[in-house]
Amino acid sequence: MRLYLDNCCFNRPFDNQNQLKIKLETEAKLFVQRGILDGKHDLVWSYILEFENKQNKYDERRNSIYGWKNIAKVFCIENDTIIEYADSLKKMNIRTKDALHIACSVFACCDYFITVDRQLFNLNLNEIKIMDLFGNPIGSRTSLAFFGLKPCKNAFLKGSCSETEVSEQL
Repeated sequence: MRLYLDNCCFNRPFDNQNQLKIKLETEAKLFVQRGILDGKHDLVWSYILEFENKQNKYDERRNSIYGWKNIAKVFCIENDTIIEYADSLKKMNIRTKDALHIACSVFACCDYFITVDRQLFNLNLNEIKIMDLFGNPIGSRTSLAFFGLKPCKNAFLKGSCSETEVSEQL
């Protein structure tokens, strides 16, 4: 299963763990992370994750998160298709960086876009299944696919995953 975790997910373990919700999300992120390390899931890294992470003023956080780039199986670089789709998402009042993350996840043929960003929880996009770290669907999605059933691909993805624009790492 191909997963895209947004920058909020990568930063969750560094947040204040005194709140139960934050602590549980951290544990869930570590569970997803273990699945990636065990080869159960393929992680997608993108140019916008890299850009956002470079802005992190905390060296420990930035370096820890950056290590996931080397673990990722797919790296998504900027291209016109991603920018155009992100622009269409921005018209739905989605912030620029969030729109770029979502567009990268769609372009890289991800099965799921995973976030802890509450502002994205009301989205119901046909192009990607958006979930929280617990595997709960956002909008009207079902979480069954997260636990083993393969979701359907959509029309936006057909022919969009080229080796020049989405590079599979060896």
